[in-house]
Amino acid sequence: GIEFIHSYVFNKVENIRFNSTVGRYVGYTELGVKNAEAWNKGPQLGQEQAELERFCKPNAALHYR
Repeated sequence: GIEFIHSYVFNKVENIRFNSTVGRYVGYTELGVKNAEAWNKGPQLGQEQAELERFCKPNAALHYR
């Protein structure tokens, strides 16, 4: 399967990450945890999942032919 990871980094510190295997955002700092909670309830989560379908899966299929 395909795993899509989208990390948000500030000053070389990963604050939050979307992981398609987990299916949600996970926060790694105090601010990241707060953002993850909000983003998991908002439109951002659907946008990340759509990106997996729109971009990742078609390109992976081309790459692994």
